[in-house]
Amino acid sequence: MSAVSVLGVRHHGPGSARALRRELERLRPDAILVEGPPEADAIVALAPDLEPPVALLAHVPGAPARAAFWPFAQFSPEWQAILYGVAAGVPVRFCDLPAAHSLADDDEHDEEHDESGDGLRADPIGALAAAAGHDDPERWWEDVVEHRGDTPFGVIAEAMAAVREGHVPAGREARREAYMRKALRAAIKEGFGTIAVVCGAWHVPALAGPLPPAAADNALLRGLPKVKAELTWVPWTYGRLASWSGYGAGITSPGWYHHLFTAPDRPVERWLTEAAAVLREEGLPVSSAHVIESVRLAATLAGLRGRPLAGLSEVTEAARAVLCEGDDLAVELIQRRMVVGDRLGHVTDGTPMVPLQRDLREQRRRLKLRPEALDRELDLDLRKPLDLERSHLLHRLRLLEVGWGTPGQARGKGTFRESWTLQWRPEHDLALIEHAALGTTVAAAAARRARDLAGAASAALADLTALVEQCLLADLPQALPGVLAALSAKAALDTDVTQLMAALPAMVRAHRYGDVRGTSAEGLAVIVRSMLDRICVGLPVAVTALDDDAAAELLKHVDAVHAAVALLTEPPTAPPPPVAADEGEVDGGGGAAEVDGGGGAGETDGEGGAGGSPRVRWLGTLRGIADRQDLHGLIEGRLTRVLLDCGELADAGDRMSRAMSRGQTPVRAAAWIEGFLSGGGLLLVHDPRLLGLVDAWLTALPPDQFTDVLPLLRRTFGGFAVPERRAVGERVSAAGRTGGAGDANEPDIDERRAAGAVATVLAIIGRDRG
Repeated sequence: MSAVSVLGVRHHGPGSARALRRELERLRPDAILVEGPPEADAIVALAPDLEPPVALLAHVPGAPARAAFWPFAQFSPEWQAILYGVAAGVPVRFCDLPAAHSLADDDEHDEEHDESGDGLRADPIGALAAAAGHDDPERWWEDVVEHRGDTPFGVIAEAMAAVREGHVPAGREARREAYMRKALRAAIKEGFGTIAVVCGAWHVPALAGPLPPAAADNALLRGLPKVKAELTWVPWTYGRLASWSGYGAGITSPGWYHHLFTAPDRPVERWLTEAAAVLREEGLPVSSAHVIESVRLAATLAGLRGRPLAGLSEVTEAARAVLCEGDDLAVELIQRRMVVGDRLGHVTDGTPMVPLQRDLREQRRRLKLRPEALDRELDLDLRKPLDLERSHLLHRLRLLEVGWGTPGQARGKGTFRESWTLQWRPEHDLALIEHAALGTTVAAAAARRARDLAGAASAALADLTALVEQCLLADLPQALPGVLAALSAKAALDTDVTQLMAALPAMVRAHRYGDVRGTSAEGLAVIVRSMLDRICVGLPVAVTALDDDAAAELLKHVDAVHAAVALLTEPPTAPPPPVAADEGEVDGGGGAAEVDGGGGAGETDGEGGAGGSPRVRWLGTLRGIADRQDLHGLIEGRLTRVLLDCGELADAGDRMSRAMSRGQTPVRAAAWIEGFLSGGGLLLVHDPRLLGLVDAWLTALPPDQFTDVLPLLRRTFGGFAVPERRAVGERVSAAGRTGGAGDANEPDIDERRAAGAVATVLAIIGRDRG
């Protein structure tokens, strides 16, 4: 006859974990059943070589939405049961509903496995603690259960039986408990003498005592939908383990629970000492006296609240008052670094992985890129071979929807720098598994992914141009020909000028990256030139009969194309020789080591003579449009400013005068000014005539018309930098005093207010005021 001990635990509870380990050492079971998917039995022996937090990942090949995680921390009771069983040579089996069933039902699977349902079932020990007036379930467990001196599991079983009295399991809960009983019956049938069942405390009444007839459970499990599920171990993070990340059976303070489990001796003193060290690392002055006083305060608070030992709330309040001196930012630092923690687990090479995961693992080692749970800034100098390879890897992963790195604004000038923010998340392993069929290496899979995206019938022109840019950044020459062919075919058929304008900037950047990175992109220049020609042909029609919203949208495209043409016409530069890793960086400034474009004695585009250059073609188109009388005011004003800045207009003042004449409505005039000044307000500071025109037009508006145009004007001038607005105001003020366009540098003297100071100065120097 088998002896069965059902040990109810609180998921991720250090008190539960310690008590369970002691109970297993006392029972010395012949078999251990643990709540979890039974498909993982084959890989449970790998557990001792893993570094928690880790998670079991179950997924359905080819169906990325069907996946679930079962996380384990070092202080998880289930993890301690696994470690004990493997070390003692005792069979360890998972006894929950198989992942093949739970992932087959859309209503049952979720991104993370949890005890979903009402709050009582999700954390029954927490519910009991709350009923007793405790806000920390672990503290309640320590105070009420473990400190009693007897084995806690009988007490917990009685409490759960009382809580579940009258409760009838249904749905997923009923199926899970039916399968647990089925697994327990199978273990008894195999003849194991002593069996330990480790499960959530809520399930204890369903498994303890005489089991109901198997026929009812078999009927409940018969005909369940089923899929093919594969399981493996993946790294997890304490941030994901925290309840605010969405894990239903999670905890708010995994770092604190880790500390309680690993430091049972003087945990409060050790915690506050570590908190002081964290604050010192950030340059905050924290002494040993601070630590001593904070320990005393935590103990005093615990005594006042009737607790035998200070808990997280007491040590946090003590740290806030003493270590942080009331600074909430310092408290938040302790919360982020210690209470939640930045620990990232690790799995060994022997863990089942798809080839894509193994290739990334090898590349991370070779390129010295260590995955971390917290954000880490990474600045790359693409002249260095190591940094260039890192850039290629991060861009390839982005193509595979593995967002390990997020690109940011590069520091310094030049196109040879990249800035990234790195953060590894458990979902990245799932993304790699999803794309495993695309190739055995990251490069091969990314290239296949690019070709698949290019061949999609729904791919828009802007998507294809962005894809070309991605291929160049990721150094995927094997994918470029197919992507360029798809782009050329799409561009030839696309008649929407705005689509072409939206696509051109990315193409120009791709063309430029092909130069500075030494990446071949044959055929790209021809496509860019063709797209620009078609834009120049179609733009005059596109600017006709626009309302306010359409004009504003088109203006964004005009500005983007104008900036792209400027890049396209910069002198082509050959990539400089690589810089050794131990050499100093050159920060531009005109040196040969870094080319920032935008210079040179002459301007060419490498695509023909000056007469047919993209710049000449583009500015000629804008000049022809700007002379029309049927333009929206916003468009006309912006084109006038662009042409003026490029030295293509000598009559900007006359054009502004006409736009603000009495024959124009105030709303159109305000729109013209908005377009003209959208490039900045310094032009008004340095051109008194233009400033005078704007000032005279504004002062001549009747009150009702001024009110109508005020929102447009406020939006226009609100976009200026503060120094620009101040300079414009000084100019207007000077003009008001002189009756014309005055000089802001002229002295502004109030004779009446200055009289007292003048008299004092004259008295000091011994002169009478004449």
